[in-house]
Amino acid sequence: MAEVIKGPLWSARNWSADEGEGSIHDDATATELGFRGGTVAGDVHMNQFPPVLLRVFGKEWFERGNLSLNFKNATIDQEKVQVFAEPRKSGEDSVKVWMEREDGLQVAVGSAAIGDHSKSELRQKDYRPCDPESLRILNRVKPGMSLGSYDIHTRTDKQYQRYDAALISDPLPWYRKGSPWGGSVAAPCTVMEYLWGYSMNGLAPLVGDSVGLFGAIEIGFEKGPFMMSRDYHLESRVVCVGQSPQTEYVWYETDAFDLPGRQSGQIADSIAGHGGVFAGLSRLIWTAGKVDYLA
Repeated sequence: MAEVIKGPLWSARNWSADEGEGSIHDDATATELGFRGGTVAGDVHMNQFPPVLLRVFGKEWFERGNLSLNFKNATIDQEKVQVFAEPRKSGEDSVKVWMEREDGLQVAVGSAAIGDHSKSELRQKDYRPCDPESLRILNRVKPGMSLGSYDIHTRTDKQYQRYDAALISDPLPWYRKGSPWGGSVAAPCTVMEYLWGYSMNGLAPLVGDSVGLFGAIEIGFEKGPFMMSRDYHLESRVVCVGQSPQTEYVWYETDAFDLPGRQSGQIADSIAGHGGVFAGLSRLIWTAGKVDYLA
C-alpha cells in the first residue's frame, strides 16, 4: 500500500495580527471570542498545500486543479502544522488531503483534484436555504445577488514582499521567479486576496457588526494558473445564505476572466465563500468556498 504523502512541519505566521481591534487575528478580539489568541487565516494555511499537490498531480494541478478545505480547528502564530495527502490511485483524479498541528490535532480536511471540480469537498455541501426573516446579521444578503464586477491587475509587490520575508508557508520559487508558464504564479493567499478581497466590496456593506473568519475555502483552476502582472475581470455572486444553531453563513463565488484581448471568456480561476456568525457573539465567519479562474 502506498504511503501517505507528507509536507514538512511549518510554523505558519499570523501576518494579519496588526489589523487591530475587531479582527479575529487580533489577540484581544480572538481571546474574547474563546480562541487562544489571534488566529492564522485559512488562506495562509492553503499556501502549504501546493508543494504536496505537485508531488501528487504534477504541474497540471496549477492548470486545471482545485483544493477544497474545511477548517476544523484554529491555530495561532508560529504553531507548527503539516500537510498530508493520500496517494493518487490509478484512474482517479481526486485525493483526500488534510492538515494537522504538530500534536496531531486536525486543522483542516478536504479534497484536491484535477479536471472535474464538481465533486470537491465543498461542492458536496448541503446548500439548504433558511427563512430570511430568521437572520439578524445577513438578512440583507440574498442568494443570486451580485457582489459586483471588477477589472483588476495582479501586482507583484505584496507577494514578493511576503516571499522575501519568509511569510509564505513552504513557498515555491514560482511565486517569486519565473515559472513553466512564463511569469510568477499567484500563491493561494494571493488568489484569495484578489478574488475574496474584491467580493467583499459588495458584501461588507450588507453585513451587520461582526468579526470575520474563514471556515472553508476552495480554489480551482480551469485554464492555467492565476498569474501575477496580469489583467483579469472578476464577477462575484452570492450562492446561498443560511444558518446553523450557532452561526449565520453566506456562500459566495467569484470567477476571474481574462480581459478582452487574451482569450476572453475562458475560466481562469474562481472563488466561492461561505461564512458564519456565532450567535450571541456578533461574529461572522467568511468561508471562501470556490475559486475558478478563467484564462
